[in-house]
Amino acid sequence: MEQQKTNTKAVVSLTLGILSLLVPFIGILLGVISIVFGRLSAKEILQTGEKGKSLATAGLIFGIIGIILTVIWILFALLGIFAFSTFETEIQEMP
Repeated sequence: MEQQKTNTKAVVSLTLGILSLLVPFIGILLGVISIVFGRLSAKEILQTGEKGKSLATAGLIFGIIGIILTVIWILFALLGIFAFSTFETEIQEMP
């Protein structure tokens, strides 16, 4: 009995998707690459019958969530910088 091979691109998609959740700033790039690998592996799995469809789906979902979280994190950082610089200016203008 022959064991089915797991699609390598699906494993890469899952790995990069998880990393996109954990690595700030670079998470956007890792998320995009994860999404691309997830879509490519899903198409390959349909054609070849390999295992790993759930890995590809999870990588796709983690990649999307990683992009969203990174964008939110960057927006909060920019908001904090803007709020602090405005507060500092107001303090300096006080008599």
